[in-house]
Amino acid sequence: MTEVNTTPEKVNEVVVLEKTHNSETILIKNPSEKLLAFMEELEQRKKKLKKEIRATKNKEYMNYKDYHIILASNSPRRKELLRGLDIAFDVRVLPNIAETYPNTIAPSDVAAYISSEKADAYKDAITDNELVITADTVVIVDNEILGKPHNNAEAKQMLHKISGRQHQVVTAVCLTTTKKQRCFSVSTNVTFKQLTEEEVNYYVETYRPLDKAGAYGIQEWIGYIGVTSLEGSYFNVMGLPVQRIWEELNAF
Repeated sequence: MTEVNTTPEKVNEVVVLEKTHNSETILIKNPSEKLLAFMEELEQRKKKLKKEIRATKNKEYMNYKDYHIILASNSPRRKELLRGLDIAFDVRVLPNIAETYPNTIAPSDVAAYISSEKADAYKDAITDNELVITADTVVIVDNEILGKPHNNAEAKQMLHKISGRQHQVVTAVCLTTTKKQRCFSVSTNVTFKQLTEEEVNYYVETYRPLDKAGAYGIQEWIGYIGVTSLEGSYFNVMGLPVQRIWEELNAF
């Protein structure tokens, strides 16, 4: 007697993917038990992800020990960098804070001196639950500090000074409350290629870097075409060593 195979013939799984401008629909014909289990697992993952997203929306920023963080700077770059840490903060800039320093201070210590002086100005202007962040950045070449240029001619002179060589960018930061203070400095070595006269003129006249120490912004065109090497924090050169700030806030 010939045996009859009663095992159902296996049907190949067919997946049809339908795409629209904003969604995808997957139609599966004759799914196997294994595939059904996998689809159920995906559905559970989807629900879990939605739950996590809702929780994230309810807490958009991180708060540190209930401090209300104040950034004492109007710099667009510093605001952008601090915002990148997902920390809630307000900007509060007190008027008429001098950014001068004694001639006896070493160039590498100037940023720390000015940042500390800025912090002192806020001590009587903050409440017990506020933490103020003050910062200052200097560019140093041949033991000379290059500040913010007063005009285009001075900006071009500064760029020629750092052209074809290495210089240091030092940013000092103070974290200050009514009861505590933590100050630190971060240094980055930046090397530029030999810039041509045309490149210097184009950058200064197009980007007008009169608000930047050393007459350049590394995140701008001049950084793209001119910087050949960098030792240290890139964001420090932009004006705020955010990785170090993150560590210091967590340890504060």
